Amino acid sequence: MTGLHAFENARQLLKQLPGLGYRSAERIALHLLVENPERLQPLLEALRDAAEQLHRCERCGNLAESTLCKLCTDPHRNGHRLCIIEQIPDLLALERANAHDGCYHVLHGKLSPIRGIGPEQLNLASLEKRLSPNSSENIEEIILALSNDIEGEATCHYIQGTLLAAHPAIHITRIGFGIPSGTGPTYVDPTTLKNAIAARRQYQ
Repeated sequence: MTGLHAFENARQLLKQLPGLGYRSAERIALHLLVENPERLQPLLEALRDAAEQLHRCERCGNLAESTLCKLCTDPHRNGHRLCIIEQIPDLLALERANAHDGCYHVLHGKLSPIRGIGPEQLNLASLEKRLSPNSSENIEEIILALSNDIEGEATCHYIQGTLLAAHPAIHITRIGFGIPSGTGPTYVDPTTLKNAIAARRQYQ
């Protein structure tokens, strides 16, 4: 569609979204602009409302509409067990699999010196607050549910050596059974994910 600058701009912006290639972005743009334009306005309004109303939970880093997310305020969750994950999609995957009944902490990434991601870029300050003696939480176990790759392992080692060294009473476990190397909870089927949590091992 040579000369349609507005369409090309829309397609290029869609292409930048995770999981969308050139063809997928083109199909979505045509669907919203030509085939079913009545869906465009509700989508724009929903995205605008989400951008205005959603933010990170101050405690765990999950999506929230209030100060704390629904999981952090759920009295039925096991508050003594904390599962540390990289991204919100990992949390959603664990919840869909019904694999974890405790609370979460989302790092929003993992250590990667090559990409310039250090401890300051991760959600570690709030994790340190959750572990402090002044915290109202009484965490007894931490499950490290990070990717089974070099960066994920480096992040686990950093958390253990820097944040958890002062808390020897906390039991540290690491998932791994059934999760292929180089991937994380987001891309694992529910059965494998439940097995990974159930077969977690002490982390050293």
